[in-house]
Amino acid sequence: MKETSLTNQELLDENSRLTRRIQELQQAYDNMAAGTKELQHSEEKYRLLFASAGDAIFVNDEQTRILAANPFACELLGYTHAEMMLMNASQVDSKAEYGKASFRAARLMELGSLTFETEHQRKDGSLVPTEVTARLISWEGKPAIMSICRDLTERKQVERALAAEKERLAVTLRSIGDGVITTDTQGNVVIMNEVAEKFTGWLQSEAQGKTLTTVFRIINEGTRLPCENPAEKVLTTGGIIELANHTLLVSRDGTERIISDSGAPIMGQDGVIIGVVLVFRDMTEKQKLFTDIQRADKLDSLGVLAGGIAHDFNNLLAGIFGYIDLALASTTDAKITGYLDKAMSVFSRAKDLTQQLLTFSKGGAPQRKKSELGSLIRDCASFALSGSNVACDYVIDKDLWLADFDKNQIGQVIDNLVINAQHAMPMGGRIVISAKNFVIKDGENPLLKAGMFIKLSIADTGIGIQPDLLKRIFDPFFTTKQKGHGLGLATCYAIVQKHDGCIEVESVMGKGSTFHVFLPASQQETEQSVSQISISHKGSGRILIMDDEPSIKDILGYLLKEMGYTILEAKDGEEALRLFAEAASKGTPIDGAFFDLTIPGGMGGKETIVQLRKQYPNIPVYASSGYSENPVMARPTEYGFTDSLRKPYRKDELAAMLNRHASKDVI
Repeated sequence: MKETSLTNQELLDENSRLTRRIQELQQAYDNMAAGTKELQHSEEKYRLLFASAGDAIFVNDEQTRILAANPFACELLGYTHAEMMLMNASQVDSKAEYGKASFRAARLMELGSLTFETEHQRKDGSLVPTEVTARLISWEGKPAIMSICRDLTERKQVERALAAEKERLAVTLRSIGDGVITTDTQGNVVIMNEVAEKFTGWLQSEAQGKTLTTVFRIINEGTRLPCENPAEKVLTTGGIIELANHTLLVSRDGTERIISDSGAPIMGQDGVIIGVVLVFRDMTEKQKLFTDIQRADKLDSLGVLAGGIAHDFNNLLAGIFGYIDLALASTTDAKITGYLDKAMSVFSRAKDLTQQLLTFSKGGAPQRKKSELGSLIRDCASFALSGSNVACDYVIDKDLWLADFDKNQIGQVIDNLVINAQHAMPMGGRIVISAKNFVIKDGENPLLKAGMFIKLSIADTGIGIQPDLLKRIFDPFFTTKQKGHGLGLATCYAIVQKHDGCIEVESVMGKGSTFHVFLPASQQETEQSVSQISISHKGSGRILIMDDEPSIKDILGYLLKEMGYTILEAKDGEEALRLFAEAASKGTPIDGAFFDLTIPGGMGGKETIVQLRKQYPNIPVYASSGYSENPVMARPTEYGFTDSLRKPYRKDELAAMLNRHASKDVI
């Protein structure tokens, strides 16, 4: 056999190759050892996390058999680990959740992971709310499901507490009579209570997230310009603010309300502003009442002025009136009679103006008599519109209640309102006058007591009244007419007020105005109507005239003499009582008297009648005055008088009063 020999170089190369191989095997062994160690370390770390997790962790196979459960899962559900390993996942679900298991399993297979809330049942039967995050995994080489379950007990308690707090807040907001709106720091609406919904016309569901200025639209009553955003003002200043006076809230449907408002910042626990709360209330009725009180104060002030001059002024007018009346009766000259008739016409206008002024005084109390209002409405309106280009429609209840009213004063109210309506339609048009029975409930109108009323409405289709003027139209001397004296509507207001009623107005520019007059219905029994009687009068007897004005004594004395009476005169109450006593002692008693209520520097009629009635309880005595601080002229019989005659008066008015009592065995 031939031997093969290796060279030295070949031996060296082979040795080197074997060395490298040994090193590779050693390195592979070392790597394998290191990998085993790392794997062991990873497994240890996983077991540590699994065991110490603060959430319950389950692993179950596709048949829901539990393959693994961490200690917290056992603690949460009250089972031992050994017991858990013998259970199915469905056994820890509450009965209410059984029907949802198949649906959730299908969704999990579709998505690979799923998060949902459920309830697990403990070993003792109690339930625990949980949030479950389930994932598809491989467990020991087979498909499995790992569920991480978080205990929601504390969170649910917090949610219930928040819900209860929210309900208490909702109840509180519903119970508040004011409107409440809260916003975030961007000025967007967050919460509104029911009152705020009513006032603004927005539901919270609609308003939430909208800017405050969209929902809470406020303007200045006078200028009609938008007001400053209160939320922005609060956020800018960081303090509590109040709205300026005369702020109107315009609701979604255009309704306007006068409101008062305050805004305040909402602070977080760290003292940082997190929003704004606005609280506002409807001040429309209160402002209406306040305006009414202010207007009454103005009327009272005017009443003081009117009362100071009324008596003397009317005495002067009565003298002029009387002498003109006498002159008319004494002349047959047609030219002179014409001049006197014109003078009487001018005088009548002066009398009407004076009477309007007297309406404001405390002595302008109405002389009420129960009557039917419908005929007065038609008569006054027809007369006021005669010869005009304005037509009138009447809508009057057939069963309209009777009312206790002063025919002259209420007639003046109707005249003024109809004439105003006519002036509002210079190109012509139609006025609708309605009168109907109306019941006012308690608290329904702040100016009226609850009860039965007659509601008289006079509506035109004219130019309307500017909103900033509406609150002033009843003020004395306020007028928009070049030739007006500003007493027409103020007179209406005062007359209606003294009849225990009220007058209101509503107007829309370009569409017209409607005035509403409320008068109390009569509570008296129906009286028989009295037929018209003649204005001439004849009588006899001795009449005493007590008046401080010579012209009045002269004129009244002349008129009574013409009617057949003998006249005695007294300058004051003391002299009148003395003349009564002297006449009785002489056997020539006085048969009747006219007493002026106000005698400067002496005893007036009101005081004199008290003394006279002690001796002469049945003698006819008539109160005569142009003014009195007491309502004697309106209710003379309550103060001992037979009747009253308001200065200035004419002969036929005197005769008519005497005729009213002719059938009662008096003058």
